[in-house]
Amino acid sequence: MTGARVNVTIVGSGDAFASGGRFHTCFMVEAAGRRYLVDCGASAPVAMKRLGIDSASIDAVVVSHLHGDHFGGIPFLALDAQYLAGRDQPLAIAGPPGIADRVPAAMDVLYPGLLSGELKFEFHYTELKVGETSDVAGAKVTPFEARHGGGAPAYSLRVECGGRTVVYSGDTGWSENLIAAAAGADLFICEASCYSGDTEGHVSYETLLSRRADFDCKRMILTHMGDDVLERLDELEIEPAADGLKIDL
Repeated sequence: MTGARVNVTIVGSGDAFASGGRFHTCFMVEAAGRRYLVDCGASAPVAMKRLGIDSASIDAVVVSHLHGDHFGGIPFLALDAQYLAGRDQPLAIAGPPGIADRVPAAMDVLYPGLLSGELKFEFHYTELKVGETSDVAGAKVTPFEARHGGGAPAYSLRVECGGRTVVYSGDTGWSENLIAAAAGADLFICEASCYSGDTEGHVSYETLLSRRADFDCKRMILTHMGDDVLERLDELEIEPAADGLKIDL
C-alpha cells in the first residue's frame, strides 16, 4: 500500500462531554481504496451520516481505549451495517486487550439478540500489544502506552498506510511516549482536554505548546478539547481540529 494518496477526515473531535457541540472522537483514514476508523465514539455514527460516510465502506475500526466516547459507536455502526447498509464483508476491530469481550458485551446491552441472530458479516478482532506492530486490514498499527484509566490498557496509536503515518494520542496524561509515537509522522492528532494543568489522564494545551519543538511530526492538530480550550480557539498556536475537517497527506 505504498505510494497511495492518503486522506484523513475528522469525523468527530469532541471530548466525553461533547464540549462545543462536537461529536465524539472518530477519525477516518483512507488509503488505497480502504477506509479505517481510528476510534468510533458513541455519537460518531451520527457524524458519519452527516458526512455521507457509508458504514459498509469501513474496513476496520482501531480503538485507542475502551471508554464510551471512543468505542461506544461500534454497536450502532454494526446495526446500520446489518440492517441498512447491507454489509456482507468482515469488519476488523483492533484495540487493547479485552476488546473482543467488551464490544460484544456493549452490543448485547444496547441491542439484545443482535449477535445471536444471523449477521450478514463477521467481526475479526485483533488485540493490540505495546511494542508490537499488527496488520489490521492492510494497515500497520503500533500501540504505545498511554496514561489513562478505563479498566483496560489505554493506547496512543501509530497507523501506517499508503506510505503515510497518522498518529493519535488517545486520551493520556503527559508522557514521553507521545514524542516517540509521533516521530516522523505525517499527521499527529493530539488530545488537549484542558488549557492548563495536566491531570493523570489528560494533557493540557500549555504542556503541548511548551514541548512542541520536541515533536518530530509534519503536522500537529489538537482534538478532544474542553470548553476552556474551545473558548480560546483564536489564540491557539497549535492548529485545532474541527468536525468535518478533511486533510490530504
